Amino acid sequence: MPISKPAERDHIHTRAIQCAGYKRKDGLWDIDGYLTDTKSYTFENLDRGNIPSGDPIHHMVMRITVDDNLTIQSAEASTEYSPYSICGAITDSFSKLKGLQIGPGWRRKVNEIMGGTAGCTHLRDLLVGPLAVTAYQTIIPMRKSDSQNKPPKRRPAIIGTCHAYASDGPIVKRQWPSFYDAPE
Repeated sequence: MPISKPAERDHIHTRAIQCAGYKRKDGLWDIDGYLTDTKSYTFENLDRGNIPSGDPIHHMVMRITVDDNLTIQSAEASTEYSPYSICGAITDSFSKLKGLQIGPGWRRKVNEIMGGTAGCTHLRDLLVGPLAVTAYQTIIPMRKSDSQNKPPKRRPAIIGTCHAYASDGPIVKRQWPSFYDAPE
């Protein structure tokens, strides 16, 4: 069902996020993410001067390289545009993510390493949400296709993460019957 028709309104801000996952020839995976913020109006900025309508306020790029277990082998970031000239100085810090695994406790661990002044809010948000989900969406289906006819030995981590994957729902009953929790 579509959302309702909007009230009359003026477009002010756009945040565009794009992520892509790649299988590398060496067996690792690259997950690239791009975050761009634009305004629909021209405004003055102390560090950059006049920022015309449609020009990026933020344009940031991040790549994480992960293995089959979603463990980060390397992480790099670049701030191409930002409202302050100092923003790009923090990007080298993202290399500290090496060894971190995308999985339970992911957000907490990233915030311990890159939270507050130790990181960039925009890059951290890109990393913990869209990039992590893109890594999962890129790698897990490929791993599943390799073991298509083998039932899982452990309860799939995705069970219970959303309405569709409710442990007592039809998707779990169909795909992972041994982990299905029949309603009482």
